[in-house]
Amino acid sequence: MICTGESYRNIVKSTFAKGASLEDPAHLFNASLDGNARRAIDIREGEDVDEPAFKTLVRQAVALDSSGTSRPRKKATS
Repeated sequence: MICTGESYRNIVKSTFAKGASLEDPAHLFNASLDGNARRAIDIREGEDVDEPAFKTLVRQAVALDSSGTSRPRKKATS
């Protein structure tokens, strides 16, 4: 599972199953921040979402899920 999308009365929530292992330089994650694994983005009516940053999170989540590890691999430094 990469992420889920849920609709509520006042928000749409996008929860990333392994969100705590993803880099989020644009600070899109704004919910479920205290957990060890999940992170979520709550989107309220009228809010704009940084589309390129969201796509980057999804791509990271797919790569992490495909790797079979719980954390992204660090690049070797030379």
